[in-house]
Amino acid sequence: MRLEGKVAIITGGASGIGLATVKKFVREGAKVLIADINLAQAEAAVAEIDALGFPGATAAGQVNVSIYKEVEAVVALAVKTFGKLDIIFNNAGIAGGKPLLDHDPEVDYMPMIRVDQDGVYYGILAAGRQFRDQGTGGVIISTSSIYGEQAAELAFSYSAAKAAVISFTRSAAYELAEYGVRAVAITPGRVGTPIINQFSDELKTLFASEQMRNKLTLPEEIADTVAFLASDEANAINGTVVHVDDGYSAFKQRFDLPSF
Repeated sequence: MRLEGKVAIITGGASGIGLATVKKFVREGAKVLIADINLAQAEAAVAEIDALGFPGATAAGQVNVSIYKEVEAVVALAVKTFGKLDIIFNNAGIAGGKPLLDHDPEVDYMPMIRVDQDGVYYGILAAGRQFRDQGTGGVIISTSSIYGEQAAELAFSYSAAKAAVISFTRSAAYELAEYGVRAVAITPGRVGTPIINQFSDELKTLFASEQMRNKLTLPEEIADTVAFLASDEANAINGTVVHVDDGYSAFKQRFDLPSF
């Protein structure tokens, strides 16, 4: 088990990619604080993990990642509960959008920036300080997006926030290397999370067609990558962006070739 003895915080850990990663980490031997804005859902996730045969491997904590004091508190909770911190997966985020010229900045810009951008900054800062103080190093993994590297429909604010995550990751890797800390960003493509699964079959089919395998990526497939990146096997991966987009960023669309 490659995460044996490790302690992790996973934000947005009560559903979607976060919950899939909690399960993967636990199976790999880690202790995990499931940090989520929905405490009841986080507690339900703990009960689910216990029922799977891993009692005591997880704990729940409530956090609004857009508030630094709450992120700082959840780091302290992980240390109080499990004795230390080795990994943080800054995964919590929100989605949505509308055309730029229809924006109300307080509705369509600031919430996205506060959660998807500031929330990652706060996680890097709070965990980085804990890693420094422990003197044991650590790993910071943050969820960006394919949209963090390209323009897309209805995604002005979301793309900006996700691009910031990539920049944060590079700078964190540079500044925290002296403390033995690695920082990596992942860029998921179209993943079958509750956010996407709420859409029509027609739209989900379109999303799937944008990827090489012509299907939505499973949250568990993202979790497999995150677990590897969190492990010592990935020690040479630092300050980089790992694409987990099933080729989304490698091509535009499929089409029938014309006759030549």
